Amino acid sequence: MRILGGRLRKIPLEKIRNIGIIAHIDAGKTTTSERVLFYTGKNYKLGEVHDGAATMDWMVQEQERGITITAAATTCIWKDISINLIDTPGHVDFTIEVERSLKVLDGAVVVFCGVGGVEPQSETVWRQADRYNVPRIAFVNKMDRTGSDFLAVVAQIHERLGANVAAIQLPVGHESGFSGVLDLVEEKLIHYEDDLGKEFQVKEIPEDMAAEFKKYRLILVEKVAEADDAVMEDYLAGRTVANEKLKAAIRRGCIANKFVPVLCGSAFKNKGVQMVLDAVKDYLPSPLDVPGVKGTNPDTGEFQEVIADDAAPFTALCFKVATDPFVGKIYFTRMYSGTLVSGTYIYNATKRERERVTKIVKMHANHQEVTESIATGDIAALVGLKDTKTGDTLCMEKNPILIEAMRFPDPVIQQAIEPKSKDAQEKLGMAMHKLEDEDPSFRVTYNQETGQTLIAGMGQLHLEIIVDRILREFNVEATVGAPQVAYRETIRKSVSSVGKFISQSGGRGQYGHCVIEMSPQEVPGTGITFEDKIRSGSIPREFIPAVKQGIMGAAKNGVLAGYPVTDVKVVLVDGSFHEVDSSELAFKMAGSIAFQDGMKKAHPVLLEPIMDIEVVVPEEFMGQIIGDLSSRRAKIIALGQRLNLRTIRAHVPLSEVFNYATITRSLTQGRASYTMEPSFYSEVPAHVAEKVVSGSVNANARKTF
Repeated sequence: MRILGGRLRKIPLEKIRNIGIIAHIDAGKTTTSERVLFYTGKNYKLGEVHDGAATMDWMVQEQERGITITAAATTCIWKDISINLIDTPGHVDFTIEVERSLKVLDGAVVVFCGVGGVEPQSETVWRQADRYNVPRIAFVNKMDRTGSDFLAVVAQIHERLGANVAAIQLPVGHESGFSGVLDLVEEKLIHYEDDLGKEFQVKEIPEDMAAEFKKYRLILVEKVAEADDAVMEDYLAGRTVANEKLKAAIRRGCIANKFVPVLCGSAFKNKGVQMVLDAVKDYLPSPLDVPGVKGTNPDTGEFQEVIADDAAPFTALCFKVATDPFVGKIYFTRMYSGTLVSGTYIYNATKRERERVTKIVKMHANHQEVTESIATGDIAALVGLKDTKTGDTLCMEKNPILIEAMRFPDPVIQQAIEPKSKDAQEKLGMAMHKLEDEDPSFRVTYNQETGQTLIAGMGQLHLEIIVDRILREFNVEATVGAPQVAYRETIRKSVSSVGKFISQSGGRGQYGHCVIEMSPQEVPGTGITFEDKIRSGSIPREFIPAVKQGIMGAAKNGVLAGYPVTDVKVVLVDGSFHEVDSSELAFKMAGSIAFQDGMKKAHPVLLEPIMDIEVVVPEEFMGQIIGDLSSRRAKIIALGQRLNLRTIRAHVPLSEVFNYATITRSLTQGRASYTMEPSFYSEVPAHVAEKVVSGSVNANARKTF
């Protein structure tokens, strides 16, 4: 044991697992999390999502709707390992919670529905895990449901997600007769004896299952051999691969992201979750097994790598900010190296500010356990910080490092909000500021032309939850407008533009002059970029940031309908100055004038968010759904089959599918379901753009909460 900041590190670093549970909505993530807490002894009774009693779904809004909205963290012990567990939302409106959780996790359990298989949001969370190189295991849940097909889901994971996967278990029994699992690695049969899943027997494989076992054990060895040379040698030589050797190879392949083991079970019926915990222990990495997090020195720009070691300088990342009614803001933090003791002064390398940690707490959903210190690999919450935001790097001032920032998606929907009384104005402002700190995908802006405050988010449910929290948590009565599409503006041709600001009103004047070249970005989604190509000194260096500031300010409001401008490359090429009258303000105004003038000449167009939608519908209603989607400017991209249902995948403008749940219910007698997520921005057709510009699309219908 090692003494750290006045406490003993009871659990060695190699025994720590930082994992998340990620999945499509309604695959059973939170139910799986509740079983994990029960079997590890963290909870003494099972919490059910449908009863509003799930520990990890602690928010009122989560309990009422039966969905996860915010990622909840907890720590539990399984056998000799400590698991820091984060349960994430499945709904695409809250994808930011998955994004920032995966940034700080070492491994993930991806849950799939045994009936639905790989669904659109399964692909989304899988791509997010790919982006952060997170090793993962797959758990096919709901094996007791009618229509479940384990091997079909394994095949879908391989085909649709491009993963090298193989089953390490097989289900015993079918649908309602599901009673246990066949372990292909340990060569055992696990049979459950009771409804709670605590009592199970480990048996030898029966003779009637021997052929099936042999077939799928061979497939497992083949798949592992593709990712591991040691197993490949045995396989090619025709030698039997020992169980321990196979298990070690699965772990190596999993950590290297070359292999994904697939397990099965039914979390709701309490079967298979202990085996998932064993797989987390056996196959997912500890902080020592993953590459060191990369960063740069903020002073020198030199590349640095953080090594997981208690003796190394303290380095951590704040990945989430939450507001607690009793202690104020708490900052969820992942420790990458070193140790931290409460009362310590630390350094925010992103903001270049000193901060003091007054208290450290270990989180169990919304409950807190005070601890004196934390060390490498821990996930905990800090109290007492002032200026820290989501994505900020925390370190020591004498060893500064800047970890690569997180990527936050742009909102696609917005609505106006205003307080019902003047007394509520200040409270509303404070509430929105706190919510903005908590959720980087929620934005608040003020429209100068209309005098409206606009809130923007990832979907209708996202904004509905925000407004509900403003009403309940912050006790602010507000009036909100109807949801509106968050359009964007961009340009279609390259132009040169001049901005000149001259003002003479007695005394010292103002003089700023710049010449810029504007062109469309080659890669959509790049945003606004600024490049300085002044070489002759025609504009002094100290005024160039002011020109950039003016351009970025002007880009917040386009020339067509006042929407933010995106995907424009701006190059500053020339200008002039006056030795007395030039100032930062003058060049800021010149930059703004040049950008606005250039926008008018560069063939500006309106962009709208396009959604990736998948509708699951009975065969007899397929024609009605396709016809309705076609009338909504949708482009059908794929038709498929899921058991006795048909699937329709399409790209459709967000403006055409507000309240789509009501539409699908009326067209299919309530028998269709759909999932939808933002995909990309596309140019608005001319006849629709005219309506948007004239304001007829975004009419300010109002709804009072």
